Amino acid sequence: MFEVYITKAAKYLPNEAVSNDEMEAYLGLINDTASKARRIILRNNKITSRYYAVDKEGKSTHSNAELTKNAILPLFDENFTPQDLEVLSCGTSTPDIFLPSHAAMVHGLLKNKSVELNSSTGVCCAGMNSLKFGFLSIKSGNSKNAICTGSEKVSTWLNAQKYNHEADNLKSLEEQPIIAFKKDFLRWMLSDGAGAFLLENKPRGPISLKIEWMEAFSYAYELETCMYAGGDKLENGEIKGWSDYSPEQWLNESVFSIKQDVKLLDEFILSKGAESMKDAMDKNNIKSEDITYFIPHVSSNFFVEGLKKGLNEKGIGMSDDKWFMNLSRVGNVGSASIYLALEELMNSGNLKKGDKILLSVPESGRFSFAYAYLTVC
Repeated sequence: MFEVYITKAAKYLPNEAVSNDEMEAYLGLINDTASKARRIILRNNKITSRYYAVDKEGKSTHSNAELTKNAILPLFDENFTPQDLEVLSCGTSTPDIFLPSHAAMVHGLLKNKSVELNSSTGVCCAGMNSLKFGFLSIKSGNSKNAICTGSEKVSTWLNAQKYNHEADNLKSLEEQPIIAFKKDFLRWMLSDGAGAFLLENKPRGPISLKIEWMEAFSYAYELETCMYAGGDKLENGEIKGWSDYSPEQWLNESVFSIKQDVKLLDEFILSKGAESMKDAMDKNNIKSEDITYFIPHVSSNFFVEGLKKGLNEKGIGMSDDKWFMNLSRVGNVGSASIYLALEELMNSGNLKKGDKILLSVPESGRFSFAYAYLTVC
């Protein structure tokens, strides 16, 4: 088995940072009415700026594939060119199209040479799954290098135009034209961007991060769906997919909108997160004191204190000085978030050889969790 190193990290955040007060200028007003939930949600998540790959008319400035390509390009230099790439592994929750795969569309933009492709889908763990594919490919000797990415282009999914037909339909039924909280909630939580890592079988440059291990857990066998798109949840908890709805229902019920069962999220995201992290650390014989930096992906600052409490109860709590987060500055970018946070830390100049980093990524889709343990060398 070969060793695997993250030798370079890069990111791409489109356009200018968008403040809280500017969000509806980009996403639009549903039914020409300001959201009543926006200020409450923003107060809880404590995100103060984020990035959108759209202009104020709601028109796209970049596709998801273009965001990903732009994050990848800084990884190339005179020592590692596009012609040297062997594996391209891309994760996202929000591909531009159903088919072909996201990785194929990114590869089409790179225009380099034939490579092995992997596309990881899901929600936030899609980025970690793409990283694990590259990790295992190099670890096994299948390849000498890989580029792994996490990216999201969610702004166009959240545009008011996508919900106005449903609001109009509610009016015709003489109901209040207010979109359900499970849909409105995520409009103020999610944003766009991409991150990319270069993985190689040898360290290179002033800083490399050796991937010691990666672990992943799913609780879908016992918990129902929490975050979803392209369908809706029935009273019995099952998901009815878009292809079983009529085209008229796709519009009238905003079937393709991203939705979240916030009660289910509150009940399980922290408890299962603490449980899975304890299992990952125990399996690999890691203690809290072994960790120099803890990088958790959290969707909202609302969950931070609860996560700290849950980790303390499991005996794996860490002091505040070990936590590294950039949620407030770049927003919740789903599968890209862990890439954006590690890229910032890796390029900060603060890392020292021998430092240990634990990455933690939860996914509320149907409650999945992924972890990686890194050594600075």
